Amino acid sequence: MLDIKRMKENPDGVKAGLKAKEVDCDELIDRILELDQQRRSIIAENEARKAEQNKVSKEIPMKKKAGEDVAPIFARMAELKAQIAAADETLRTVEAEYRVKMLSLPNLPDPDLKPGGKENNEPLRYYGEPHKFDFAPKHHVDLCTDLGLIDYERGAKLAGTGFWIYKGLGAQLEWALLNYFMECHLKDGYEMVILPHMLEYKCGETAGQFPKFADEVYKIENPTDDRMHFMLPTAETALASIYRDEILSEADLPKKFFAYTPCFRREAGSHRADERGMVRGHQFNKIEMFQYTLPEKSDEAFEELVTKAENLVKGLGFHFRTVKLAAGDCSASMARTYDIEIQILSMNGYKEVSSVSNARDYQARRGNIRFKREATGKVEFVHTLNGSGLATSRIFPAMVEQNQRADGSIVVPEVLRKYLGGLEVIEKK
Repeated sequence: MLDIKRMKENPDGVKAGLKAKEVDCDELIDRILELDQQRRSIIAENEARKAEQNKVSKEIPMKKKAGEDVAPIFARMAELKAQIAAADETLRTVEAEYRVKMLSLPNLPDPDLKPGGKENNEPLRYYGEPHKFDFAPKHHVDLCTDLGLIDYERGAKLAGTGFWIYKGLGAQLEWALLNYFMECHLKDGYEMVILPHMLEYKCGETAGQFPKFADEVYKIENPTDDRMHFMLPTAETALASIYRDEILSEADLPKKFFAYTPCFRREAGSHRADERGMVRGHQFNKIEMFQYTLPEKSDEAFEELVTKAENLVKGLGFHFRTVKLAAGDCSASMARTYDIEIQILSMNGYKEVSSVSNARDYQARRGNIRFKREATGKVEFVHTLNGSGLATSRIFPAMVEQNQRADGSIVVPEVLRKYLGGLEVIEKK
């Protein structure tokens, strides 16, 4: 949620910032400012009525004692009561519209981002050299099928297109990746949490995914409960709400978490020829990093998360690049995002395996997550950041394709071998 004070002080600047994100919110911002003025006027007028009500009520006993006619006073009290009730009803209507419109605004991009969409994304650095073969490499679907690592047909039979089954060494290899990620995060001092996979609506709202993207999640209907629940699309959706409606102390920050969850996405299911297999699925595994931090430490925390994601990919031996996203390619909730992209040969280019983002105080405002300054006692909003660390649904196919040999076998990355009993090569039985 954006700061209304900032919108009032510089509406043109806010409009320009959102235009850089390729979102035209001019009319929406004008309406929000109008509603804000209405609600402030209604509150002020009602406070004046209540003050008069209190003053008049105190006069009644004295006037009765003096033998004066109090009928006009009771008439005025009734009038004030009716006016206050009517104004309260109007206020509820105005505030409901105000809240919905405020929640509909995306986050402002950081001023150093290029405007526009992904065509203006900026590669910042490259690591390693692209993989080359002296034979015709296979697609990861064929490799995984031939080696008995993934069963795509039976996965689709169980749940439909966009689902698969990890089998045997494929399941072990997937779990080895997750163990590698978790071990690195624990070593760096991050706290591991195990989260509910089914969340309440408020979690999506705090993270900034609702109301705009409420139709992109798998919703859960419960005949005994009218609350809306959904399957989490990423652990960020839950992690952003851990301290919702709480005030932390300055000494509590930063809070550094990571969580493993399966992720559930309705948006998956592309039919492009270069996206066969597990590159886009309705369910995939991911380790998510998350930080709550002081505003002045926000940029430092962002660089830390980017470095951590890069180091995980380096450890697997991949060539990759780090890309600074243009304003319009950042998600609605984020002020800044860097993607770590690796080459998946069958997809003919670089594909994102980690997004590291800074929401600034946007999610904190939506979730009312604050901290108290030790020096001043002032209460401020925290900053929240998140990063994939990592998702396996693209790491796995890239690993299989880049580590394949001419005979169809796969070399296991060295960092994963200890989780597989020292296994170095996966060969066809």
